[in-house]
Amino acid sequence: MFIGLFDPMYYLMVLPALLLGLYAQHRVKSAFRKYQQVPNRARMTGREAAERILRNNGMTDVSVHVTRGTLTDHYDPRNNSLHLSEAVAHSASVAALGIAAHEIGHAMQKRDKYVPMTLRMAIVPMVRIGSWVGPLLFMVGIMLAASGLAVAGLVLFSGTLVFSLVTLPVEFNASNRAVAMLTQSGIVTNQEEEKGVRAVLSGAALTYVAAAVQSLMTILYYVFLLTGGRRRRF
Repeated sequence: MFIGLFDPMYYLMVLPALLLGLYAQHRVKSAFRKYQQVPNRARMTGREAAERILRNNGMTDVSVHVTRGTLTDHYDPRNNSLHLSEAVAHSASVAALGIAAHEIGHAMQKRDKYVPMTLRMAIVPMVRIGSWVGPLLFMVGIMLAASGLAVAGLVLFSGTLVFSLVTLPVEFNASNRAVAMLTQSGIVTNQEEEKGVRAVLSGAALTYVAAAVQSLMTILYYVFLLTGGRRRRF
C-alpha cells in the first residue's frame, strides 16, 4: 500500500473507501454513546440479558466473560465463549442489550452450523497471512518488475475481500437474530427500544460494509498498477 502514497490514482480510488471506514466508525460510536445513555425498561445489564437469552435457548455451554475496553465485545468460536466489554456487561442500557444479543447471535450461528459462519472460521488462517504477506509480495513484485510475484501477492491479498464478503451475511444474520431473541425473551417490549437496538447494530454493520469496500478498492488499485496503469517504475 505504501507504493500508492505518492500516486494521485491511489487517493482517487482508495481514499473514498478509507473515508467511508472513518464515517462508519464515527456512526457506530455515536449510536453506542447515544443509546448507552438510554436505560432499558427491563433494567437488565448486558451480562444479565446474555445469560437469560442463553438459558432460554438451552445454550448453557457458552461461557460469559467480561473484558476491558470499549466496543471490544466478541464471540470466540474456538472455545465457545462470549466476551462482553465492561461498558456492556455492567450497563443496563439499550445499547448493551443490542450488543450482547448480537454476540449471542454468533454463538447460535456456530450451534446451527450456519454456512457463512463456518466458511469464515475456515478461511481465517489464510486471510491473516495474506493480509500482510500479500501487499508485501505485491510491492516487491512491482518494484522488481516481477509480475509473477506481484500476481501472487494480489491473489493472497484478495482473501481479505473474500473474508469481508463472507462476513457481511454473518453480521447481518447475527443482528437479525439479536432483535428476535430480545423480543421473544421479553427483554425488549416496545418499539422505541427496538429502534435503539437496530440503530446500534446497523451502525456496527456499516463498518463491515466499509471494510469490504476498502478491500475491493485496494485490489482494484493493485490491478491498475499490475496492468500498466502506471508506466513509471517505483
